[in-house]
Amino acid sequence: MAAGTRYRGDARPPHGDPGALGVLLSNLGTPAAPTARALRPYLRQFLLDPRVIELPRALWWTILHLFVLTRRPQQSAALYAQIWTPEGSPLLAISERQAAGLGRRLAGRARLPIHVALGMRYGEPSLGAALAELAAKGCRRILSLPLYPQYSGPTVGSSFDGLVGELVGWRWVPELRTIHGYHDEAGYVAALAASIDELWRRDGGAADRLLFSFHGMPRRYFDGGDPYYCYCQKSARLVTERLGFPAERTIVAFQSRFGREEWLQPYTDETLAALPGAGVAAVDVVCPGFAADCLETLEEIDGLNRKLFLGAGGARYRYVPCLNDRADHLDFLADLALRHLAGWLELPVEPGDPAAAARASAGRAEAHAARLAGEGRAPARG
Repeated sequence: MAAGTRYRGDARPPHGDPGALGVLLSNLGTPAAPTARALRPYLRQFLLDPRVIELPRALWWTILHLFVLTRRPQQSAALYAQIWTPEGSPLLAISERQAAGLGRRLAGRARLPIHVALGMRYGEPSLGAALAELAAKGCRRILSLPLYPQYSGPTVGSSFDGLVGELVGWRWVPELRTIHGYHDEAGYVAALAASIDELWRRDGGAADRLLFSFHGMPRRYFDGGDPYYCYCQKSARLVTERLGFPAERTIVAFQSRFGREEWLQPYTDETLAALPGAGVAAVDVVCPGFAADCLETLEEIDGLNRKLFLGAGGARYRYVPCLNDRADHLDFLADLALRHLAGWLELPVEPGDPAAAARASAGRAEAHAARLAGEGRAPARG
């Protein structure tokens, strides 16, 4: 960026180049290391997001810096240390494999190159770094694909905020499309059902209960119009129906609550601790709202909540891993991306060729007229 200018851009933009297509794959994010030093800036960025914590800014800033950030980094670092791998953060390692797998599936599916970049809402690699990567590869059209199946303001809404917040500094803003969720998509439902069914076939059949655990949110967000709770219920119902599993043996619960106010209920931890006392000896737990295994699934669900259930007298507890980089999951994501890329996939008209432009325009008009005729309508005249 030249000195004294506000907006970032190339000195010589490629006016005649149709550019490439970009897919921005994003997730929540992860600290760079399982240490308090790494957790503090990560948590600060996350918890200062007004989509995540809807409290008066001055009040929350004081609470965050005087209380939360003085203790929580050390506590969270100890939890992250339990799940850290030789590859680093599980979420980041899995997300990188997802981006690579998606890129392979999209390669050659259009007459323009399609590039996939990974960006996290918080931490690194950042959304800004991912957008810069796509820009460097000539992407003039970008599809944003946040890996949150069920739309909510604190996840998909926040990802949109972060995306636009980066683009406000660009001189030449790309064309942009965003995917706001896929909670009832057939491919997503099928992949989830297959992951559960594979466990049952491999390890002795279904448990007494199938518990769907989704990340929680304050109840007042739902009361204020956030559709997340309803989308979670629908996802669980569709998976249950595809499995042919009795609805009365399924439970939808919500985990990871923070603070003292009421969140979406029932709570996962309380539910699992109470099940043995109600005569439930075995439970299978799946987390459909997480596209990749992370702290909330590996430490909280497969660790802490397992201990709660077995400690309360339960006999068998099985956790169904997230879809991660399963082939059927990546196949679905590729199909989803291609549907949303429709209209960008065609070969662009060569610049400086009026005859080709006229032929393309006439072809589009004929196709539009044929579509209207098929719908029983006549194209407008004038």
